[in-house]
Amino acid sequence: GAVPDLWPQLRCPIYTTPFTAEVLQRKLRAVQLIDKVPIIIVDDKEIQRIGVFNVEWIPLTHSIPEAYGILITTPAATVFHTADWKLDPEPVVGLPYQPHHYQQIGRRRIDAMICDSTNAMQVGWSASEGSLQAGLLQYIAEATGRVVVTCFGSNLARLKTLADIAHQTGRHIGILGRAMNNMLQVAKACRLWPEETTIVDSAHLGYLPPETLLLIVTGSQGEARSALSRLSLMQYHDIALAPGDTVIFSAKAIPGNETDIEQLINRLTALSIRVITDENSDKTLHASGHPAQQELQTMYQWVQPR
Repeated sequence: GAVPDLWPQLRCPIYTTPFTAEVLQRKLRAVQLIDKVPIIIVDDKEIQRIGVFNVEWIPLTHSIPEAYGILITTPAATVFHTADWKLDPEPVVGLPYQPHHYQQIGRRRIDAMICDSTNAMQVGWSASEGSLQAGLLQYIAEATGRVVVTCFGSNLARLKTLADIAHQTGRHIGILGRAMNNMLQVAKACRLWPEETTIVDSAHLGYLPPETLLLIVTGSQGEARSALSRLSLMQYHDIALAPGDTVIFSAKAIPGNETDIEQLINRLTALSIRVITDENSDKTLHASGHPAQQELQTMYQWVQPR
């Protein structure tokens, strides 16, 4: 994200875990900063002493691997920074959350908690990533042409779910979009992608029978130069959609993007593409990576910040 832009101002070492380090190194290499930024890969089971700060990495669940909150202890105060998280009992990547991690924090007198509040207005609990497979599998299994699924490019959990569905339905996988392909390469480098799961090179997709293809693409927010946008404009050089194909939106609209998404859907519909979204589906197609109200209440009860 913003690290390549902020680091020249801060010029500080970066402490992180292996998966995030791999993502960051690729971003820094693209802007010729890879040899300048000191990246320190930490063991999440060890406390890091950084100046007057003792820093601990606390495991959490999210839509990417190695999600952690940061517990910072100083002579003046102790702060827990959650970063992005949810309480997912069925994560597709990583281990389920463990309540004792956060209950132990609560016994240590936390002065403040800086907490993910993205979905603070959503009642109940967020859907588990593992709960999506049944609905997505049904739509993909019943489709007669190509199936295109669009989701956030960083959501490795969704990529793994869709790869499993492709195997179950006998479809070849194609991945379109730079962000998504970058995440796939990171997953392979960190040995988080099944070796037996083969991705078809985009140059070969146009030669395969439509009913044998599952394409996972960027563009869920209607971004102008994304893979799905170019497909909707018949401008993707390797493959063209056809009437009878299916596009599934496995992502929520970020506020402010509604018009772009609506225009994208209109273009797809004009091509006689079947478009499936949360709004016209009775199945769960997307699981947020952020906590809803009940999860937030549970975490605050465990951590008990002053």
